[in-house]
Amino acid sequence: MHLVGMLVTGFGVIFLFLGSLGIFRLPDVYNRLQAGTKCTTLGAFSSIIGVGIMEPTWFWKCLIIAVFILLSNPISSHALGRASCKSGVPLCKKTVVNKSKDFCKEGKK
Repeated sequence: MHLVGMLVTGFGVIFLFLGSLGIFRLPDVYNRLQAGTKCTTLGAFSSIIGVGIMEPTWFWKCLIIAVFILLSNPISSHALGRASCKSGVPLCKKTVVNKSKDFCKEGKK
């Protein structure tokens, strides 16, 4: 079980690294939110579950923490993206499709 826990934790660490790389490389707030949310949710979830697998006495505590992250991280990212849109944070100049155009105008009334 220790080897399986190490593999799951390593998988999570790789995703956390890719998420941080995406935050560093992507051009605007909205793309950075996507990279940060998707990669860090999976990375943190996998890392915490991996620790729970390595230490079976901690498994249920780790599972509760991982489920909390799984539920709260996308919701908070959505709130940040919505607030950015409503406050007028511009998209990258290379953005081709803006499906939130009408929604963003709604907040500026």
